[in-house]
Amino acid sequence: MKRAFWIGCGLLALLPAAARAQSDYPSRPVHLVVGFGAGSAADLTARVLGQRLSKTLGQPFLVEIKPGGGSTIAAEQVARSPKDGYTLFIGTVAVIINGLLQPNPRVNLANDFAPITLATSSPNILVVHPSTGVSNVKELIALAKSKPGQLNFGTSGFGTSPHLTGELFNLMADTKIVSVHYQGSAQALTDLLGGRIQVMFSPASTVLSQVAAGQIRALATSELTRTAAAPKLPTVAESGLPGFNTSLWFGVVAPAGTPRPIVDKLAGAINEALKNEEVTKPLIAAGLDIKGGTPDEFAAYIASETEKYNSVVTAGGLRTKGP
Repeated sequence: MKRAFWIGCGLLALLPAAARAQSDYPSRPVHLVVGFGAGSAADLTARVLGQRLSKTLGQPFLVEIKPGGGSTIAAEQVARSPKDGYTLFIGTVAVIINGLLQPNPRVNLANDFAPITLATSSPNILVVHPSTGVSNVKELIALAKSKPGQLNFGTSGFGTSPHLTGELFNLMADTKIVSVHYQGSAQALTDLLGGRIQVMFSPASTVLSQVAAGQIRALATSELTRTAAAPKLPTVAESGLPGFNTSLWFGVVAPAGTPRPIVDKLAGAINEALKNEEVTKPLIAAGLDIKGGTPDEFAAYIASETEKYNSVVTAGGLRTKGP
C-alpha cells in the first residue's frame, strides 16, 4: 500500500504544472466580475451563486462590481484576464446587443469567452396602459395596425433588452409601435402610469406590483415558458407570435482558452448549486427563473441569441455608423 502511494505521488510530480493546477482547481480565491451595479439581477446572481460555490469548492468566490458601458467594460477586463479560471464574468444579453450595435466591437461574447453555465433569467413583461382598451396580445397587435406610428413603447434605454424586445415584437407582428428611450425602466414606468406612453416591455420586478394594483395591465411575458414570478400570465409566443422569446439572462463565462477541465468542474458545481434551496429561494423571490445546463448548451444558446438580435438590429437599422 505504501509503495503504491509513493508511486502515485511520483507520477503526480511528473505531471506538467498546468495539469497539476487544473487538478487542484481552485486553490485560491476566484473573482466573479459583474458589469452592472450593486443590487442588480446580475449582482444578485453572482452573490448567491458565489456564496454556495465558496462552500462546495472550498475557496472564496469574490464578487467585483465594475459597471459601465452596458457591462462592456467588465467584459473587456475579464476577456483579457489569465485563462486559468480565477477570473470569471457574469455574461449577459447586453454584451451581445452592444456588440451588434457597434460597427467595431471590442469584445464578443461568443469569441472572447468560454461559456460555462446559463444561470438565471428574467422575462420582460409586456404591459399596457388601461386606456388602450386591450386585454391580450392579439388585441394590441390589431390596435397597433389600425394606428401605425401612433402608439409608443417605453424602453430603459437605446440598445437595452426591453428596447430590442419591442423591436422584435414590431418585426414579428408587423406593427409600427414607436420606441421612446428613457434612462431606466423606472422613468419609463412613470410615463406609462401617466398615460404618456401606451406600451412597455419591462423586467418583472419593475412592474408586477403596479399590475397587482390595477394601475397597468399585463398582457404576456417574453420568454418561451411562463415565469415563476407570474405563472398565470401567458407568454407572447402562446398569445399569437409563435417562437417569440427574449429575456434578461445571466450566465457564468471564463476567458476563451480556459482549460476544459476547469470549465467542466465549474459547470458541474454551478448546476448543483442551482438545485439548492439556499440558491433558488432568494433568486426566485427576486423574480428570476433558474436555468442551468452544460457549457455546450450555453454556447449554442449564445449563438442563437446573437443570430436573433442581429436580425432585429439589421431590420431596424439600429447599428451605429462606424468611422
